[in-house]
Formats: sequence, C-alpha cells, structure tokens
Amino acid sequence: MDKRNEPEAAAGERPKPLPRGYFEGESMTRRHAFTIAAQGIGGLAGAAIVLPAVGFAIAPIFERGKERWEAVGPLDDFVEDTYRQVVFTETQGIGDAGKTTAYVRKGSKQLGEDPREIIAVSNRCAHLGCPVRFVEAAGNFICPCHGGVYDFVGKVIGGPPVRPLDRFQTRIRNGQVELGPRYSVTSQLEPVRARDPGEFTGGIWEYLYPPRPSTFPPPSG
Repeated sequence: MDKRNEPEAAAGERPKPLPRGYFEGESMTRRHAFTIAAQGIGGLAGAAIVLPAVGFAIAPIFERGKERWEAVGPLDDFVEDTYRQVVFTETQGIGDAGKTTAYVRKGSKQLGEDPREIIAVSNRCAHLGCPVRFVEAAGNFICPCHGGVYDFVGKVIGGPPVRPLDRFQTRIRNGQVELGPRYSVTSQLEPVRARDPGEFTGGIWEYLYPPRPSTFPPPSG
C-alpha cells in the first residue's frame, strides 16, 4: 500500500483518511470549490432581489425634478402692507395633494426690502408642517395646531417653531407674478436649501441637517 500521501499520525493515534482524489500540494478540494460556487450564486441571487428594492427606495432622494413656475396673478393685485393668499400647484401629477398655499406681497421699503421684490411666504409651519393663517388685524401668522406665532415677515416670535416660515422664489413675467421652488431661511432670513419641518437652519445646522440633493438651490440674492 502506497502511504506517501497519508499524513503522519502521532504515536497511538489512528491516521485520518484523506478526501477522495486528494493529492499532495492540493490547495482546494472539490467540496470547497462547490461551496464557494454555491455562495457566489446565492450572493448574486440576493443582490438581484435587494438592489432593485434599495434603488427604488432611495432614487427619489437624488432625483431632481424640473424647476416649475406658475403665475398667481397680475403685479397690481399685490401691495406691500398686507398679504394676498394664493393657491398654486407645487408638485404636478398628484392632484389636489400637489397644491399649496402662499401669502404674497410686494417688498416693503420700511422693512428694508426692495420695493420691486415680491415676497411669497409658505403657509406650512416650520414646527410640524401644519397650515398657518395670516391674521391681518395682528399682522402675524398663527399656527392653530401648537400655538406657533410668526411676525409679519415670517420670523418666529412665539411657540415651538424652530425657524422662520419657508418662502418661494418669485419673479415677474409679462406683468404676472410667478412663484417657483420653495426654499428655507435662517433666523436672519438668509436663503438656504429647503428643510423639513422641525429642522434648524444656519450655522452648524447646515451640516447636522443636510438638505436633500433633490431640492433646488435657494435664490442667489
């Protein structure tokens, strides 16, 4: 019997049998090769199931929609000392759910704004997103859900909101006031990319609450 390929056994121990077809210097057995192949096939099958699901879930985060503008009325319909409420479509293709409300006025020189500018304030509370209402008698925006109060320009003056009301980009085309993408503002009313309700803006919060890549950049100035 040829014992060249049998391992040496310690004294008193019975030598372990070698796998069928084994030869000295072999680095991988047939069983090991089949195991690796089965694991590879299983990994590919799992990826074929998981990756499409993950892509479907996260793709909307990186998909930037087409910038959309909508006319909400002639310039003469708006004044500087109060707001006019308008309803327009912010997101197309989802019916009434895609509509939103904005409060629009001309810029006020007394407030340090450009009189040629159009101010459009969102009615979505910066606390939890409830609809706020402009109370003309008080000159404030009031949130009925949790008592949030904002002043005439949308800055927080009471309640739980963490930042001013969001705004919409504006422009004038052929005598019509048009509203565009939403953006958020800091406590100094400096524009930043849109944030979700409850998130702070400005300073370190720009890094703790990074905006979605799908949001449009704020107006440049």
